[in-house]
Formats: sequence, structure tokens, C-alpha cells
Amino acid sequence: MEREIFKVRGKFLLQFARNKLAMVGLVIIGMLALVAVFAPYLAPEGYNAMDLARVQQGPTGDCPLGTDEFGRSVLSRIIWGCRISLGAGVVVLLIGGTLGSLLGLTAGYFGQTVDQVISRIVDILLTFPYILIAIAIVSILGQGLQQTMIAVGLSYVPRFARLIRGYVISIRELEYVEAIRALGGSHLRIIFRHILPNCLSAVLVYGTLAMGMAILAESALSFLGLGIQPPMPSWGVMIATGKEYIRTSPHMSLFPGLCITITVMGFNFFGDGLRDFLDPKFRRD
Repeated sequence: MEREIFKVRGKFLLQFARNKLAMVGLVIIGMLALVAVFAPYLAPEGYNAMDLARVQQGPTGDCPLGTDEFGRSVLSRIIWGCRISLGAGVVVLLIGGTLGSLLGLTAGYFGQTVDQVISRIVDILLTFPYILIAIAIVSILGQGLQQTMIAVGLSYVPRFARLIRGYVISIRELEYVEAIRALGGSHLRIIFRHILPNCLSAVLVYGTLAMGMAILAESALSFLGLGIQPPMPSWGVMIATGKEYIRTSPHMSLFPGLCITITVMGFNFFGDGLRDFLDPKFRRD
């Protein structure tokens, strides 16, 4: 029996490995995670270490990505900024995924009045772009690292709620759920032991895609001056600062922008591959 389980798992992993874009995304995410964890050891110097003798210097051997308006290493600030970007993605899963899933489970399972109330609130929130919701939340909570991550996470709650609600509605009327209910199973037992596990794959796939968009949202807020504030090394802050010197020192905006692009692409590639892997319609025997 155990051999058969290992064979099935190996078969699925092999199927996932055949998706080249998914593997590229996995490699990008893995490298970013390593950079974020070992930032103090990988960065050649501190993210706020100034040297006025090398202000706006182009890429050189000592500073491979050049320096900014205060002579700080762009490479060091990008490495340290990786922590902030990945942190924003993790917060989306923790806040948006958790709260959104709870709302979706509640609305989809109980239906009727509960579903109507939650669904109408979610519908209203979904009419606004997530970045506008994040801006509104930041205006209430204030500017800063924690406030920005919380705002981005809360802005994704309606999207997770709508996704999970649809899955729960399709699952709650299945025969095995009806059988458990007939045997006296409590609502909490049915929801968290029998319905939620069948929704986890959808949460995982959407969460992976949402992490890429969350990084983009955090960068956008910081670029607009509503998110993380200098001298914190946010990629959005670096682009906002670099745009003032785009003609004389394009490297100040170019390299942070490339990092955002590659990171979002990595999460999108991996999320698409994960969706194909978890959806039986896309599997090959």
C-alpha cells in the first residue's frame, strides 16, 4: 500500500516537473526565499550605508548595480528589499486567505440570509480595484511597514471569500456531506473536517498567484508614498526615488523594476503550474 502511495506521489511530481514554466517559477521563488533569509550575509553592505564620494555611480566592480543619490549600494538595498516584498506576499496568505476563507465558508455553507449579507458586502468591495481598497486602509491605519502589509492583506479578503464560497456551494450538497449531516455531525465538524480540505487546493493556487500581485501592490503603495517610507529598502520606494534621476542614473529605477517583474512572473508561472497540477482535467496519465 505504501509503495502504491509513493508511486502515485512520484507520478504527480513528475507531471509537475514536466511543466517548464512552473519549474522556472519554482526556481525564482526558491532563490528569492534564500536571498530574503540570508540577506545580512549576501548584501555587500548595510542598506542605509552612505558614501557621498560615489553618489549616483553607475555599475562598477565594487557596486555591480551602481549607487543611489546618497551613495548607497543599489544591490544591497535590493537584497534587503526582497524581505519586504516576500513578507507582503506571506501576509496576503495569512490575512487575506484566512479571513477570506472563513467568510467564504460561512456564506457558502449556511446560505440564505447569512450568504446574502456577506455576498452583498463582498460584491460592493469587489467593484473597487484592490489597490484602491489598500489605499483606503492605509489612510486609516497610517503609513509604515506593518500597516502596509496589513492593508494589502485585507484588500484580498473579498477575493478569497468569493472563491471559497463558490467551492463550498458546490460541495455542501454532495452525498457524503448529507450523510454526515444525517448522522448528527456538527456544523463545525462538517465545515472544517470535510468541506475545507476540499477547498485547500483552490486556496493554495489562488494564494500563490495573489502573492505576486501583493508584491506589486506593496510596491505601488510605496511608489505613491503611501506605503513603506524611506530609508526602508522597498523596491517601490527605490523606483519612486530613481524616477527623479531617470535621465542621468537610470540604473536606480531599472534594477528594482526588473526585480519586481521577475518576482511577479515567478509567482505567476508557479501558480499556473500548480493549478494545472492540482486540477485533474490537466493531468496526463
